Amino acid sequence: MNNNIQLVVFTLDSQRFALPLSTVERAIRIIEIVHLPKAPEIVMGVINLHGKIIPVVNIRNRFRLPEREINLTAQLIISDTKKRHLAILVDSVLGVFEFPEKKIVSADKILPDIEYVEGVAKLEEGIIFIHDIDKFLSLEEEKAIDEAINEV
Repeated sequence: MNNNIQLVVFTLDSQRFALPLSTVERAIRIIEIVHLPKAPEIVMGVINLHGKIIPVVNIRNRFRLPEREINLTAQLIISDTKKRHLAILVDSVLGVFEFPEKKIVSADKILPDIEYVEGVAKLEEGIIFIHDIDKFLSLEEEKAIDEAINEV
């Protein structure tokens, strides 16, 4: 049996990353991000999406990528963790792609204890890091987000 995995592929600079399609609600063009006092450093602010207040996270720091100005071509991926909706700021969303399970290598096989990455898709034109959205925020960051949002 040939099992395929569907991934939403996006870019940060020239690197490609992905989230499992099952964790993504939608991708949208950049909208106004409102500063959230007392939020953890990873949180850029919040957006109001159809009446829902959603924290926006900047994952560049986690992947040791340089900061960059937000431009009008940037996008937000609205993703569902086990605890909340999150908006992830990305340079561009390339789309939904299907990969054979055999082309995906577990992150533990590459580098044990690698954080935030659950696997790597091997392609002829390079690799794609598959992001584990549920491991992205620490417990302290989750708590700080809750406290900051409750103060608004």
